Amino acid sequence: MTLLFAAGSIAEFLQGHVYSEAWALVIAALIHAILIIHFFAVAPLFYIWLERKVAGRIQDRLGPTRVGGKFGWLQTLADGVKLIQKEDLCPQAADKLLFRASPYLVFVASFGAFIVLPWSDGWVAQNLDVGIFFMLAVMSLEVIGVILAGYSSGSKWSLFGGMREAAQVVSYEIPMAICALVPVTAAGTLNMVDISWMQSGAFTNWLIFHDPFCLGAFFVYFTVATASVKRAPFDLAEAESELVAGFHTEYSGIRWSYFFMAEYASMFAVSGIATALFLGGWNTGIGIEAALLDPLRGTAKIGALGGFSVGNYIANLVGCVVFITKGCLLVFVQMWVRWTLPRLRIDQVMVTCLKYLLPISCFLFLGVTLWPLAVHQLTGQTTLLSQMNIGGIEFGVPLGNKAYRPIPPRHSGTFESKTSHVEPAVEAPAEIQHTAVVRAAQMRAEVRP
Repeated sequence: MTLLFAAGSIAEFLQGHVYSEAWALVIAALIHAILIIHFFAVAPLFYIWLERKVAGRIQDRLGPTRVGGKFGWLQTLADGVKLIQKEDLCPQAADKLLFRASPYLVFVASFGAFIVLPWSDGWVAQNLDVGIFFMLAVMSLEVIGVILAGYSSGSKWSLFGGMREAAQVVSYEIPMAICALVPVTAAGTLNMVDISWMQSGAFTNWLIFHDPFCLGAFFVYFTVATASVKRAPFDLAEAESELVAGFHTEYSGIRWSYFFMAEYASMFAVSGIATALFLGGWNTGIGIEAALLDPLRGTAKIGALGGFSVGNYIANLVGCVVFITKGCLLVFVQMWVRWTLPRLRIDQVMVTCLKYLLPISCFLFLGVTLWPLAVHQLTGQTTLLSQMNIGGIEFGVPLGNKAYRPIPPRHSGTFESKTSHVEPAVEAPAEIQHTAVVRAAQMRAEVRP
């Protein structure tokens, strides 16, 4: 796994060109922030345009057609320019400090979730061993900004919207986290990069096909994730037909746009989690990685860039496109659902979560823990599918038997601090098969003094 876009390797590359290691880490963090903020800002521009087109087609309309030609490509950009020019108002009865700070809290909480998304093989800002836990925890902070926005506006409609959001999000985060634990339990790790690697090969290796409980967890997760990002039919925090505009009624201009930018970015974030946990991550599912992309890795190296491999970059770029495409397809489904189903009442939203989705998610979590034992007792293996190799593509390979690709030695040497020394990772022989459990035990042994 290449770490070209991982914080450690960028810092290693910069340590010979800057004054100190601290500055290398700061510059590396800025590079990651710039890369992520570009996607964070551009994706909502595309999604807002796409939503208008989807809504138009479902309602037998055309959608935007004037700004940007026949398809209205520049409509969202024109709206953004308009919002920047609008006056930034603050109600007289509002708590001005909280009122102005709330949009930024929502924005930062949504932005922080992208830090651990595995865009491709090693293209991740921070490759955390508790990546999925970190991502769910950071995304849950978005509700704080929404509550403060409703509370500080000095409007009862905004307050109602904020309280609805608190009740809804806090409730739906429970089944959402439990459903995310279902594939985590099957894989044996919280590291989203490791989970994506375990699903390499054919699409039958994706965790959604691992067992019936993972299949059910995907649909339950997608439902509760749609509710967690305030999308219809669960958009009770806004409910423009009931609460004027909900928690952001009193906002205007650029601050108003921050709420929607964070909402559309969060739609991709939860879709990215589903892609990494259930749908193979950056893997195509048709086996072209082993046939076409893996041979590119390690070729055409440029020594001036610290061993940077052009072939590896191309392979990872393909994986990144695959990951973004899967996430965008799930975002499209969320838009499809919004313009198809009517909005639920607040009592129906709460009953759906606490009476149905929460027990179902608990059942799925219990089932996935017992599934390997039951299948092993009946068939002598850990999955129902037997291992097959057709045209060089492996089908039905149990997760526990997958070879894990360890991190290769870093090109510019180990990044050293003044107080500690970390030995570089060593490439394991190809014949050694590492399971996630064995690798975790080795990592724990390495960090012990």
